[in-house]
Amino acid sequence: MQILMSRMRAAMQKYDMVHDGDCIAVGVSGGKDSLAMLYALSEMRRFYPAKYTLHALSIDPQFGGRPCDYSQIERLCERLDVPFTLKRTQLYDIIFNQRNEQNPCSLCARMRRGLLHDEAKRLGCNKLALGHHLDDAVVTFYMNLLNGGSIACFSPVSYLSRKELHLIRPMVFATEREVERAANRLQLPVIKSSCPADGVTERQRVKQLIDSLERQSGYSSLYQKTLGAMQRAHIDGWGTDQ
Repeated sequence: MQILMSRMRAAMQKYDMVHDGDCIAVGVSGGKDSLAMLYALSEMRRFYPAKYTLHALSIDPQFGGRPCDYSQIERLCERLDVPFTLKRTQLYDIIFNQRNEQNPCSLCARMRRGLLHDEAKRLGCNKLALGHHLDDAVVTFYMNLLNGGSIACFSPVSYLSRKELHLIRPMVFATEREVERAANRLQLPVIKSSCPADGVTERQRVKQLIDSLERQSGYSSLYQKTLGAMQRAHIDGWGTDQ
């Protein structure tokens, strides 16, 4: 956890993510990434220079038409002294049954983000923390390049003017392996995804391609090199002169 918090502090300070008095909604899907981020942000309240408050927020798509059990996450939040809000939705029914989407991941992600934005504002939060790590950023970059022919990625910090809400990604300097180690050592209550598309997405395919290049083709440290290139090229707020 010390390594993860060190990476997060570096990103938070480099990109000026957190200020005194911020009320940060933490998007908690139940996966290892969001839970590790929640735990780290909770611990960092003790020593981070800016004083902030947290509110954990989960959106349940009700995959398979059944509500997901978030009771262990609720207990974790009680232990961390972080308020927890759970919003049940009909996302699964809308996307997979009513619309029968051929590419469900894109629509699901957009709808979940919209619900997170609305709930964060309703709770009085001025920032929303999302659990994307370094690997996610690099995979997103290559997805945009390979599928859309564009040089683009999500930003470490972005502002939604219509919602008056900042999106922050405190884990963008942490690798997936570092996040996973922290989650395992803390024995966080990870919820296994019941999404029908889990593990067979385009994101997973591109990640496997990058991993294969690193292992089999001798392109060592490809994730770190790509992140460095994004910073030097000042792509979408990743520049080193922040």
